Amino acid sequence: MSLTSPTATWDTIQDVFYRKEEIYTMSWRIPDLSEYIIAVGKNGGPIAIIRDESKPLISSRHPGKPKIYLYTSSGILISTIPWELNTPVLMHFTTTSLVVLSDEGVYRIYDLSNLINYKQYQIGGNDVKEQGIINAKAYEDGMIVLLGNLEFLEIRGWNGGRGIPLISPGLTDPPISWTILPPEISPTGHIQLIISTNSTIITLDTLEKIDQRITKGPFSQIKVSPNGKILALLTLTSNTLWVVSSDFTRNLSEVNLSDVYDGEEQAKNLEWCGDNAIAISYGNKVVLVGPKGESLSWDYPPHAHILGEIDGLRIISSGTCEFVQKVSDCTLAVFSPGSSHPAAILYDALDHFERKSPKADESIRSIRPDLANAVDTCVEAAGREIEVTWQRRLLKAAQFGRAFMDLFNPSDFVMMAQVLKILNAVRYYEIGIPITYDQYIASSPSSLILHLVSRNLHLLALRISQHMGLRPDLVLSHWASAKIIHSSQKGVDPSGRGLSDDENVCQAIVEKFEKEGERGISYAEIARKAWENGRARLATMLLDHEPRAAEQVPLLLQMKEEKIALEKSVDSGDTDLVYQVLLHLRSTLSPGDFFHILDDSISPNLKPAVNLLQVYARQADRDLLRDFYYQDDRRTESGCLEMEESGQQERTEDRLDRLKKAAKSFGESKERLFESKMAEDAHRLLTLQQAYERELEYKFTFSGLPVNQFIHKLLIEGFTKRAERVRSDWKVPDKRFWWIKLRALAERKDWEGLENFAKSKKSPIGYEPFVTHLLSLTPPQPTHAATFVPRCDPRQRADLYVKCGDWGKAAESAKERNDKSKLDELKRRAPNGIAQREVDEVIRRVGK
Repeated sequence: MSLTSPTATWDTIQDVFYRKEEIYTMSWRIPDLSEYIIAVGKNGGPIAIIRDESKPLISSRHPGKPKIYLYTSSGILISTIPWELNTPVLMHFTTTSLVVLSDEGVYRIYDLSNLINYKQYQIGGNDVKEQGIINAKAYEDGMIVLLGNLEFLEIRGWNGGRGIPLISPGLTDPPISWTILPPEISPTGHIQLIISTNSTIITLDTLEKIDQRITKGPFSQIKVSPNGKILALLTLTSNTLWVVSSDFTRNLSEVNLSDVYDGEEQAKNLEWCGDNAIAISYGNKVVLVGPKGESLSWDYPPHAHILGEIDGLRIISSGTCEFVQKVSDCTLAVFSPGSSHPAAILYDALDHFERKSPKADESIRSIRPDLANAVDTCVEAAGREIEVTWQRRLLKAAQFGRAFMDLFNPSDFVMMAQVLKILNAVRYYEIGIPITYDQYIASSPSSLILHLVSRNLHLLALRISQHMGLRPDLVLSHWASAKIIHSSQKGVDPSGRGLSDDENVCQAIVEKFEKEGERGISYAEIARKAWENGRARLATMLLDHEPRAAEQVPLLLQMKEEKIALEKSVDSGDTDLVYQVLLHLRSTLSPGDFFHILDDSISPNLKPAVNLLQVYARQADRDLLRDFYYQDDRRTESGCLEMEESGQQERTEDRLDRLKKAAKSFGESKERLFESKMAEDAHRLLTLQQAYERELEYKFTFSGLPVNQFIHKLLIEGFTKRAERVRSDWKVPDKRFWWIKLRALAERKDWEGLENFAKSKKSPIGYEPFVTHLLSLTPPQPTHAATFVPRCDPRQRADLYVKCGDWGKAAESAKERNDKSKLDELKRRAPNGIAQREVDEVIRRVGK
């Protein structure tokens, strides 16, 4: 390419400058691209081609089995992919993968960094396979397929998701053409289809179908501009290019292509060149059409493939890869002939300065007020140049202008220099990624990094990440995964690999991470890749370097390293993580294996996990807790659990069963004979209560009552003999029995029975409780209580009479004991009235 002037490649369409620059001379030897189905990745992406079986083949050439060939944009072969399915109806590049769809509804997703392993999915079921797929189109996050029954199906994502039917278009014949409005540029925010039929155009999505009532068609091709606002439609019969807004409300232009191309060959492809012009390929000719019908044309015998980009058009032919774009305003400002823009004057001033001409100073002085604008324009223009010479020249001009400025923020200048260094590196023909500055800005640096690592260009991706100040985690993780995959594909059985082989790979990964990475980089992802490739030992080694247990544990569980996973979770101190492991082990292991892992005698460090298991099981899974106690020979805990659950059972039979088991568990331990006896007694008591209920025809309920309450209820209901039997069988002490019977008779208001009970024999609890209990009733019973005071200790009688409200007898009691101090006390305390007179009368008699 001539370096005399950057304008050497410029042409005009209606006073608008376009330039076509050769990016690469192709390294491949493909004489005719028309024989192939071609897919090209956006933003300088790779090229995929496969022989089109529908095209006749020259007899002297035999292609063999079908293969998909992957090339860089410079024509360097990246790899070949065997293809044994039917001829593809769709090939589409995402940032890191190639999607290939056959007409049977089977599609494969090839990871560009590891083409041997691919994911294969089937769209729909056998019905889709039988109907077949007529056509398909892809967008960034999925694809739309046209089935044999003329219905459209949306596949969202590239993970084998279920197809979502769009609303029926009601077609009777296949559409003439159709295209997609992706969600990011669709006015509705979700995907839309624009379908050309014989009579009209239909817009379609998952919710509605709209007939646009367009009669200018039918249209053989429909293309959406990169910004989604304009449509280019090519008529099938009249050879007319119609440009209209995407909602069909504004007619922008209508061009008769007979004035543009006079050949007999029909248009093969229609693409946008940015948002400004439209390119049409006619086999060996590419025509660029402007809004008013003016055009530029170039010959590419025998065939050229075109791809629209957001800022231009890529033209790929057998010999070259070229890029056509509208000349940017900043480039026009600097290089357009006769430009008086400050940036052009600054650029000329640099030339004068290098030739030591005094005109340099005059030029700078003339643009001094606009010098900042001139510098910024030169910087922007440098980004739009592909040739390194002009990049340097423009940046040098900007740097020259900076010297004459008092204040200048250099961040834009520095950033542009960094970006150009990156773009030039990836544009190098051996790398073959001809991404432009506008594409780089639109797609972000991380997208370029993904593109590079998908090509296994890890060193370049790492250096670019460091150059831009980005974290290198993504690059290093992908490099480590690629290294593991490569070392696993040497034809050696993974199970037969030596320990040294795994150690070498692990050491290389760790050293690289420590040297190039940052703290916090995850080894778990790399370990997962090792395990997926049959390198379990290597995966375990890598996980030892992972500092976060939450990242280690899930993979260890997948690797069936249950004990190590549990130990890691315990060491982390994260109870949620421990519970996650325990529940996973519970659901996947047999009870024997599960409890064997938790054996304290084998693994004392797992005691916290055992304690957490008991806490969980006590609240949510009693059967698990029971099995654990049994397996771990914890007889006391088993007995306590049975006793606890016996009280929670509603059915008496279940309670008896639990008590029996509790007695057995306690009885198996010499230290728990007392507890065993208590459990047996509880079982015997419950059995007796059930027997009494049967005898009394279930008119009364005794089950579950303790001995004291059982006796109390029997006495309340009048079953004295049965109460005495219970007292005898359970050796209830006299004092306790007297208290129970006292309360029961008082509750029944059986005053005669209470009197007889008090007289039956000397009370082991004394008689003061009779008085105090009767007084505590609601309502109190002072009259009945007073009858028991004479049987109480003489020293307490006066106070007890007072409690019963009988102040006269209280005074008499004090008199009988000749207790003058008590009499004086009673006189002071006695309320006015009868009580005071009764006390005074007793004191008077004492005085006589």
